[in-house]
Amino acid sequence: MNTASAPRRLPRRARRAVLLLHVIFSAGWLGLDLGLLALGIAALASGDPALVHGAYLAMELLGDTLLVPIGLLALLTGLALALGTVWGLFRHYWVAVKFVLTVVALTASTFALRSGLHEAAAAVRTGEPVPGGVAADLVVGPSVALTLYVVMTGLSILKPWGRTRWGRRVPVRTP
Repeated sequence: MNTASAPRRLPRRARRAVLLLHVIFSAGWLGLDLGLLALGIAALASGDPALVHGAYLAMELLGDTLLVPIGLLALLTGLALALGTVWGLFRHYWVAVKFVLTVVALTASTFALRSGLHEAAAAVRTGEPVPGGVAADLVVGPSVALTLYVVMTGLSILKPWGRTRWGRRVPVRTP
């Protein structure tokens, strides 16, 4: 039985390769976020100027070199899996929610978190104190991101909520 809009599926080897890459990039994104969170907490809690200086410079380096590429690769491999498998991008609620959360996390990381990283690093480079709001944001931001990544991981494992209205369409028989 075929459907009128049957999605093209990735061949088994390609699907497995993309899945492996998706898990690697997603785990890398989560690990990067944990590193940023640890550095942010250390900088916020420390009274040692050298530690604060090093932590914010390390955070900026990680944010500038890894945050966007790893997030984009997690997003793109997730899209490839959604579009190349029976799950579809909008056929199951868990996939759609995971896609939206990924876009939100990537957008927030790219624009909000990285600007805070630059502001903190600029302050420590000139020997000025990092504004308290920025220092707190560099703990809150990674904490929120970590929460999103944990939720997305749970969605991938539990696959809750069933199909969307596009996923419930009745298959059409073809002659």
